[in-house]
Amino acid sequence: MSKIKPSQGAPYARIMGVGGYRPTRVVPNEVILETIDSSDEWIRSRSGIVTRHWASDEETVAAMSVEAAGKALADAGITAGEVDGVIVSTVSHFQQTPAVATEIADKIGAKKPAAFDISAGCAGFGYGLTLAKGMVVEGSAKYVLVIGVERLSDLTDLEDRATAFLFGDGAGAVVVGPAQEPHIGPTVWGSEGDKAGTIKQTVPWDRFRIGDVSQLPLDSKGEVKFPAITQEGQAVFRWAVFEMAKVAQQALDAAGITADDLDVFIPHQANMRIIDSMVKTLKLPEHVTVARDVETTGNTSAASIPLAMERLLATGQAKSGDTALVIGFGAGLVYAATVVTLP
Repeated sequence: MSKIKPSQGAPYARIMGVGGYRPTRVVPNEVILETIDSSDEWIRSRSGIVTRHWASDEETVAAMSVEAAGKALADAGITAGEVDGVIVSTVSHFQQTPAVATEIADKIGAKKPAAFDISAGCAGFGYGLTLAKGMVVEGSAKYVLVIGVERLSDLTDLEDRATAFLFGDGAGAVVVGPAQEPHIGPTVWGSEGDKAGTIKQTVPWDRFRIGDVSQLPLDSKGEVKFPAITQEGQAVFRWAVFEMAKVAQQALDAAGITADDLDVFIPHQANMRIIDSMVKTLKLPEHVTVARDVETTGNTSAASIPLAMERLLATGQAKSGDTALVIGFGAGLVYAATVVTLP
């Protein structure tokens, strides 16, 4: 018989507050067209994106996260000193170690919380939310800060006609804490590693150590390109629309609700066509509010769901207590979907 006493966590967990940060620089499609042969009409028809935000040198991954975290803490009504855990999902923090979560925790004034980074691409927020829920229910933390943050402008090949217009920068954060009723449903998550090549970094970092320029991509001026994100657009589109609609339905089933019970749908803001196709495939009722933040924010990967959630609440398109289906999907290929009550 085990001598270990049972965990003393909360019965359930909930999202208590949300905050977001978008860099001050707004980049319209006209800027993207300076480096690719395309048109504003083509970009809008393919992605629905009109503008995106790009970070300045001062708007680092850590700096944007601190701003978003501060807003989420204020919204939740708790102080940084009460935070027991900081989880940061990002693929664009270029210092391998230490985790940027530790820097963020220190800058917001948290007192020795567990702090770590995760890399789950555009599904990263869902992964972080699930881990935070587990920490609260298990009893190792009372309040956990979950941050999705990206500077994807650093990983964008501005000469790549297929991806140059897609990516933006920003940070979104939520506070997860205890609840007496279930406000975060079971997570349906997973990966399909056999499709990993459909979204990837062009070259690994260690390729730069070889010193052989012939092994590295060059730009139009013959200079070595910095690693960037590349993808097989059509393959990703088909996977996202058909396979992720199935995952979204599984999340509804796991939560014990139907599409009719939903108030809000917040999918990863990858592409407007993907969002609209998922809405159609899921047969969502007209009363369901659908997040379409991608139009003015672009694809911000791990930050896209909390940023979209924050905007819906701030603009009154969604309200506290609404039932929302959230789903993230991307490089890996990985995915995570769950049903939540909005803070």
